[in-house]
Amino acid sequence: MSIERIESTQTAESTETAELTESTETAAATESTERTTHTPAAATTVVDFFFDPACPFAWISSRWILEVEREREIELRFKVMSLYLHNEGNELPDWYRELVDKSIGPVRVAVAAAEQHGDGVLRDLYTAFGARIHEQGAKDFDDVVAQSLAELGLPASLAEAAHDTAYDPAVRTSHDAGKDPAAGSYVGTPTIHVDGSVWFGPVLNSIPRGEEAARLFDSFRTLASHSDFFELKRTRTGSLSFD
Repeated sequence: MSIERIESTQTAESTETAELTESTETAAATESTERTTHTPAAATTVVDFFFDPACPFAWISSRWILEVEREREIELRFKVMSLYLHNEGNELPDWYRELVDKSIGPVRVAVAAAEQHGDGVLRDLYTAFGARIHEQGAKDFDDVVAQSLAELGLPASLAEAAHDTAYDPAVRTSHDAGKDPAAGSYVGTPTIHVDGSVWFGPVLNSIPRGEEAARLFDSFRTLASHSDFFELKRTRTGSLSFD
């Protein structure tokens, strides 16, 4: 065989080998892509957070769940409950009775805003209320309402709802939606529904951030998914921090 024919044969065999290798690698890559494409996505957890703007513990937990939203696949929805309705008929210390009685004002405004602008307005309105009440220490809730509405560009006329009992049926409807259906009542605030399972808490002294917030939620969700789990509690110590 001539040198030219040997070289031609070797070249053909080399080309065939390269094409076969490329074909095999392409098929493997395609198979890998298909496996990746068809991997089921993680299910989104639905979290309904029931808040009263006056409650400091709800405020801390709400800032925590917002941190969780950045780290985990959750559908977070804010809804209104009422400390005033929750404490109907209860004997309370004078200082707490004063807080509970005036707490109904911002709650009525939140319900009125949701009626006129949709439930999506509640997240930012709650943040505006809470930042003033808890972080800035505002005591005049009428001022809190007026400033918050102005900040968000909402109609100033919504402030009138704070002293309008006509909104109380809507407040009660929203409040009652937060109750545990099995018990027909609240344990307290904050109340969180996780995929329909109703829980009081978590009660926190400070706001977990980032991955720490996410790990706490993972643990919370694990406990919440157990049908026979009801309570885990210890004596609360220390003071509240809104940082």
